[in-house]
Amino acid sequence: MKSLENALKHKVGLGTAPLGNMFRDVPEEEAQKTIQTAWDQGVRYFDTAPFYGAGLAEIRVGEVLSKYNRDDYVISTKVGRYMTEETEENEGLFEHGRNNQVITDYTEVATKRSIEQSLERLQTDRLDMVFVHDVSPDFHGDAWTEKFEQARKGAFRVLSRLREEGVIRAWGLGVNTTEPIERAMDLEDTKPDICLSATQYTLLQHEQALQGMMAKAEENDVDIVVGSPYNSGVLLGGDHYNYEKAGDDIINHVNQLKEIGEKYNVPLKAAALQFSTAHPAVKSVIPGSTRPDRIKEDLEMIQMDIPKDFWNELVDKGFVSAEAPLPQ
Repeated sequence: MKSLENALKHKVGLGTAPLGNMFRDVPEEEAQKTIQTAWDQGVRYFDTAPFYGAGLAEIRVGEVLSKYNRDDYVISTKVGRYMTEETEENEGLFEHGRNNQVITDYTEVATKRSIEQSLERLQTDRLDMVFVHDVSPDFHGDAWTEKFEQARKGAFRVLSRLREEGVIRAWGLGVNTTEPIERAMDLEDTKPDICLSATQYTLLQHEQALQGMMAKAEENDVDIVVGSPYNSGVLLGGDHYNYEKAGDDIINHVNQLKEIGEKYNVPLKAAALQFSTAHPAVKSVIPGSTRPDRIKEDLEMIQMDIPKDFWNELVDKGFVSAEAPLPQ
């Protein structure tokens, strides 16, 4: 997708889930400074969603980006949820977000409503990419296939029509598992252009995605954006893995990776960013942060020279698939 490629600096965009107060109450000044720092460092692709703090992340992104020429940056947001004026008690990932009631709905009417609300919160007149959000087993359990069918008849058709009309440039799925993206690529009547895959093609977890989703993306000329390249922070020493508390087995895995990294003086952040973006289907990686200094660090790490021996050892010891494309 040329407009996305033009907006990227070293394939790095900014994921804004943390700016929706994921896991903690982020002060407004800190949130605004994070987005501004990303801009000042040359980041021009910003991914957000209504789900992130019940619209809070979109509001914060809109506050900063509305100062700039709309042609100078790319925004992706998501559908599948919209807000009402009613309030509810927050819980889960975004318990510190706004308390507007969040409705999950993939129908045509709900999709249009979600887009209208996002445009208002983002203070813009158009969206570049729109992802159908969380139509996936991790959110809907066994009912996910019913939700997928609702999205196929509703959101997919609406977004395909908006793409044809030039209202949006591209659409796809934004999910934390691989099967929904694979299923969407098999459809005949509504084909995605670009999909956001969070947590699935990372240094820590990639075998299943490599064999299925990534191979199919190349076959179907579907671009991939990699979200949560640090698997919710565990690769950087955090205690969350794929948005839940990390188990001892995952912590042990990360510690082994860290030992190999220290042997070659390679930070796992650099390895994670470069691994995810080495695959030819991947157009961007969108690490999220609420710390302004980490934005600059991300850009430095993706350009860091990593010895070939580091990658060879990871492959030899089974930490990285021998079939995975490796950074040059």
